[in-house]
Amino acid sequence: MKLLAISSRIKHPEFGLGVITNVTPSEYWVTFIESGLETIALDASFEIIESADNNAVDTVSMYEVEASLYQLLKKWSDASEIIPIADKWKGGKLVLEPKDTLLSSKEIPIDTFFHKIVMVRDRIRVMEQKINASKLDDQDKIDLQQYITRIYGSLTTFNVLFSSKNHHFKGMKK
Repeated sequence: MKLLAISSRIKHPEFGLGVITNVTPSEYWVTFIESGLETIALDASFEIIESADNNAVDTVSMYEVEASLYQLLKKWSDASEIIPIADKWKGGKLVLEPKDTLLSSKEIPIDTFFHKIVMVRDRIRVMEQKINASKLDDQDKIDLQQYITRIYGSLTTFNVLFSSKNHHFKGMKK
């Protein structure tokens, strides 16, 4: 079976005329005139209208390269994904009022505060990964993991700021 390159034109019995816009190890992504974007197996039945001139077909899409790179960066660095703040807090401010009325209050954009909370969480996760990958004995790893879990538990107050529950801090279940 010869792989077709991106920009090859085909005619599919069900979807009609289309252009290959992406190739993965198992399927073509084809934009069809009538039905829009569809995925079809590499060995699906279709007629080749025009094969793009590409001697070396890359079967790994840019999306897959980016996803793999992101996973590597996430695993081995402190690079973090963009975590959205809940809509109700966007553009808000955090006001710190001292008890002493002679002292001035401090205002911080809540987005800035939220970003700092997310950075703390991401750095704790990196520390957790480094502990798990370390040469410490199992009991030391368990002890340190319990401290990390307690840290997460202490930060659950800030969960109200997150747009998605998937990003919440989670402590020990009692």
